[in-house]
Amino acid sequence: MDLSKLLVPEAVKVFGQSPAKKRLFQELGELASQAYGLSSAYVFDGLQERESLGPTGVGNGIALPHARLEGIDRIFGVFIRLERPLDYESVDRQPVDLIFGLFAPKDSGVDHLKALALVSRTMRDANVCAKLRANADAGKLHAILTEARTPQAVA
Repeated sequence: MDLSKLLVPEAVKVFGQSPAKKRLFQELGELASQAYGLSSAYVFDGLQERESLGPTGVGNGIALPHARLEGIDRIFGVFIRLERPLDYESVDRQPVDLIFGLFAPKDSGVDHLKALALVSRTMRDANVCAKLRANADAGKLHAILTEARTPQAVA
């Protein structure tokens, strides 16, 4: 599994303004709708439901909102880079500017966890994050994310 299989170029966006968290989830839903043909409201509801269990801001300016959804047949992602960080209620209480949304079939089980681990490893790479923060072109951001090589977990 690699990010090039989870993230299409059309699912990457730079957002100039800093929306509220709820509006950010709406943007993630709209991006998923445009890139993958899903209902933006359905994606939004899935994100809200998951976030109610606990914040998905993992620290260092990174958020990994995710949801399991009925009616999809594969795992996919969306990515937004904010030009101005957003208060996200992250574990380190720092605002976020890099948001990778991940969506999986309701019954995906361990595949969802593997995809989430892959995204997490990629986003924990300081070099990848520095490159993402230094670029405002969606195509370049997609290339950075999908070309990132992260070490595999040792079994």
